[in-house]
Amino acid sequence: MTDSPVSHRVDRVEPQRIRHLFDLANEHDADDLVHLELGEPDFPTPEHVVEAAVTAAHGGATDYTPNAGIDPLRRAVANRLRSHGVDADPERVVVTTGGVEALYLTLLTVTDPGDEVVVPTPAWPNPLSQTRLAGANPVEVPLSPADGFAFDADQIIDAISDRTGAVVLTSPSNPTGRVFDVSSMERVVEAAVCHGAYVIADEVYHELTYDRPQPRLAAVTDRPERVVTVDSCSKTYAMTGWRVGWLSGPEPVTAAVTKIHESTTSCVNTPAQHAAVAALTGPDAPVREMKAAFERRRDRVVARLDEIPGVSAAYPEGAFYAFVDVSDLPGSSMEVAERLLFEYDVVAAPGSAFGRAGEGHLRFSFANDLERVETGLDRFDRMVRTESHGAE
Repeated sequence: MTDSPVSHRVDRVEPQRIRHLFDLANEHDADDLVHLELGEPDFPTPEHVVEAAVTAAHGGATDYTPNAGIDPLRRAVANRLRSHGVDADPERVVVTTGGVEALYLTLLTVTDPGDEVVVPTPAWPNPLSQTRLAGANPVEVPLSPADGFAFDADQIIDAISDRTGAVVLTSPSNPTGRVFDVSSMERVVEAAVCHGAYVIADEVYHELTYDRPQPRLAAVTDRPERVVTVDSCSKTYAMTGWRVGWLSGPEPVTAAVTKIHESTTSCVNTPAQHAAVAALTGPDAPVREMKAAFERRRDRVVARLDEIPGVSAAYPEGAFYAFVDVSDLPGSSMEVAERLLFEYDVVAAPGSAFGRAGEGHLRFSFANDLERVETGLDRFDRMVRTESHGAE
């Protein structure tokens, strides 16, 4: 027993710094805030997807579903994965409340208290906090900004040991937008297998790669029985609030996840599952339009950042983020983000939100109207030039 009013597991989890900036922005009295902090597409959910949910609800699809999800959605997910070369089976697909629950349930399933979970950083913070909630210990492997946070298989393999329960690989990366080299990730899978660990392939941004497609990790590795694939409707179909994700992997894992799903959310919102079926099986024109818009924004953001003296960013090959080096500016990344908010009315995520390797950076999301992104970058440019001049 301790004097803390909450459990040690919860005490180990810090509030997310992305949300901290979001909350500060809500309290900031400004007429023209530019929001570049959240990874949420600015497009509406495709109409045929919305109609599928409405039709399902009107048709009586408002009851509980099986814990693992409705059969049409599990088949649709398996078919999508098979089209990408993964040996997927509907019986080994579990539908979850967003990709975030898929990650958490997988970590609960494949780790024991005291195990280690290896996460290359900078990284989306949820796997780090979820690892602590599961009673395991996150092991950050800092990738180097000197080479644009390129995937370093040797460094990650060195961090894997007999204490490792899982390795979490997110590609395309949030926050850097980098697409990790598949052959290097295969080496990490082999190392994990040697130590009895799983690799969780977080592929939520899989459909949003711009310069070359990225194979699914489970499709290329020789040890797919140790890979759990996590994905979601959120980013690809502009369905963040619908909360539909899934995981696919070896039967012992998916069976255990299905069992504990009953103890968390029982099942995903029923009309939303029908909407996800429509998303996965319906016309893909809306997805192609969104992706083309994100790519145009990516190109403009890269060009615009190149014009700003003293800052740089790893080239975003996927997702919709630019991870900008602001280490020449005074203060921590949180202090830089707060000045950008309070003095220039732009909301960005501090790099420290993404692990120790993210310090000295800001994450800008270009999942926003290009005109608003341009306005935000104009203000950021003014801040950099003002502060750089003042430091001379």
